[in-house]
Amino acid sequence: MVTSKATDLRSHLDELFPEDFPVDLQHQVSARWASYLERVEEEGLVPPLNKDFLKVLCRVWAYSEFVATSSISHPGLFDELRRSGDLLVDYRADEYSRKLALSLAEVKTDAELGRMLRLFRRYEMVRIAWRDLAGWASLDETLRDLSALADSCLDGALTTLHGWQSKTLGVPVGALTQQPQSLVVLGMGKLGAGELNFSSDVDLIFVFPEAGETRMKGRKRGGISNEEYFTRLGRRLIGVIDESTEEGFVFRVDMRLRPYGESGPLVMSFDAFEEYYQSQGREWERYAMIKARPVAGDIEQGARVMAMLRPFIYRRYLDFGAFAELREMKLMIRRELVRKGVSDNVKLGPGGIREVEFIGQAFQLIRGGREPALQQRPILVILRQLALNGYLPEYVVDGLIDAYCFLRDVENRLQEFEDRQTHLLPADD
Repeated sequence: MVTSKATDLRSHLDELFPEDFPVDLQHQVSARWASYLERVEEEGLVPPLNKDFLKVLCRVWAYSEFVATSSISHPGLFDELRRSGDLLVDYRADEYSRKLALSLAEVKTDAELGRMLRLFRRYEMVRIAWRDLAGWASLDETLRDLSALADSCLDGALTTLHGWQSKTLGVPVGALTQQPQSLVVLGMGKLGAGELNFSSDVDLIFVFPEAGETRMKGRKRGGISNEEYFTRLGRRLIGVIDESTEEGFVFRVDMRLRPYGESGPLVMSFDAFEEYYQSQGREWERYAMIKARPVAGDIEQGARVMAMLRPFIYRRYLDFGAFAELREMKLMIRRELVRKGVSDNVKLGPGGIREVEFIGQAFQLIRGGREPALQQRPILVILRQLALNGYLPEYVVDGLIDAYCFLRDVENRLQEFEDRQTHLLPADD
């Protein structure tokens, strides 16, 4: 039941804002607070009354429509975030996977799985946005949490679906090793580097160890090929993660970085995967593979894939030829931005996030084969290594790191407002 003290806050909420806070944002938060109190009363919950907490709430709800509307539409979620203490703590490394495993323990169907993943995602995204906007989390924590959340959702969904599918289609077994097979999901780009932004696609590639066919206990024949098994599994995984429902989506999935792009097979065996990159791999694919990381499925087998790709990514000689390809990639992006009339793009625009990444990754492609210290994924680690090795002056690296961190903060704040993928600065004040 809503107390009179909480009701009184409707008229005194403006006292919780800083003096210079925009009046229109104050009015928006006040209106949202009134809607929230109505929902709290309907659900029989108690609203927060602590003045210090409410000061933070005013700021967070003003800067994030997503957090505010989620708190109103899911008051139980917001209540649990407050009462559990999850808003106040930096999660341990395994916290997402541990919590998700408990949430998925009783699901029985793809639809139930998708719904639980979406509810889990909303809870954790509200938490991450709140901690970021409240100033309670560093940029490093925010990017790490977003990546760990995606990892856990992908792995939890894949483990569940693989368990179900193997009971109906049989267990995929390798023709050569006669061992059970599991899918390996490679995360590309910022997910692979553990640097995922707030409302990002996840770029994925699916591979499996070896060809063979499925086996069902009690049957000698009649299985399907491992490729068909993992293709079906991959499609189901994309469905439960990417499909937009009344509860939203988990993550938008982009599979276009796989061999042959959209025209290529959804899954590939390790042998076919290796053959593609040895015979047809292009320079931009070397660039993309720098950040690749096994994020779900059989992580141990995923390490085999990365070891297999290392000679393709990092040449044993100083590869100055990479400059021309990188220059062409930058020119293509710039021409496309000019064509669209877009300049205020914090990711792709002049002096944006991508330009900082280009600097670090150019050195990785050119010198990484001879210097293992440059064979790392996070861009900030690479930039610091370039200063340590004397390839860039320390003051230059400090400037690049400051600019990169500022732009990543801006990127997250733009996306936390509506949980929408955008990199454009607003045109108005």
